Amino acid sequence: MNFINKLSAAWTANDSLLCVGLDPDMDKLPAQFQHDADGIFKFCTGIIDATADLACSFKPQIAYFAALGAERQLENICAYVRANYPQIPLILDAKRGDIGATARQYAREAYDRYGADAVTVNPYMGSDSVEPYMEWSDRGVIILCRTSNAGGSDLQFLKVDGEPLYQRVAHLVAEKWNTNGQCALVVGATFPEELAQVRAIVGDMPLLVPGIGAQGGDIAATVSSGKTANGMGMMINSSRAIIYAAQQPGEDYAAAARRVALETRDAINVHRA
Repeated sequence: MNFINKLSAAWTANDSLLCVGLDPDMDKLPAQFQHDADGIFKFCTGIIDATADLACSFKPQIAYFAALGAERQLENICAYVRANYPQIPLILDAKRGDIGATARQYAREAYDRYGADAVTVNPYMGSDSVEPYMEWSDRGVIILCRTSNAGGSDLQFLKVDGEPLYQRVAHLVAEKWNTNGQCALVVGATFPEELAQVRAIVGDMPLLVPGIGAQGGDIAATVSSGKTANGMGMMINSSRAIIYAAQQPGEDYAAAARRVALETRDAINVHRA
């Protein structure tokens, strides 16, 4: 089963557009994990177990693991998802972007080393920097388009032949790059008007939508702007608001994460009809 089919099945099976992000920060982990050599693995798999029936995808952010020298734990977390929840797409949030030969090595890292179903990539260097990821035709290539950070406007609003650069990226991906039907775009929840414009350009292409939860994106506006005609089409990511939901020392972090994930999924679903 390829990435797009697996994602579509997860949307339906879990009645969910929620993507749970895994961003382990040692300073925020519960005390029992902070001095444990396998603490990151135990923390993340606890989150995964608590939310797997509520999520359409999991998205580990590689920087949080690499900064701690925890790539082996990330490998083990990815293997855990594949073994225990093979029906849930695994997205490696890496935002890679380099020339073709180097991009091919980044693709091997994402798809072979970590076994990810999809990876986020940066299109700034053009088509030949993205093509190596397409060689894995069963995997997803999720391309940055309109990012959720305020500084994204510095470049993404520059005009190219009369249209903003982010719209040019959307057209390129939808009309030229998506030859295998494996592409998706990153469009932030913090800009619902631009989200709607991208949806109009790309049709039913999946969108990875960061920016709700800790970044403050509005769920109602996000769903209204980004959903497809059948109420699907999005992976709406929440990371910190879910994984660090426990507010008191000693509070069950996994139960707290499940509570917020359930609330978030249900809040999204209210606006899908």
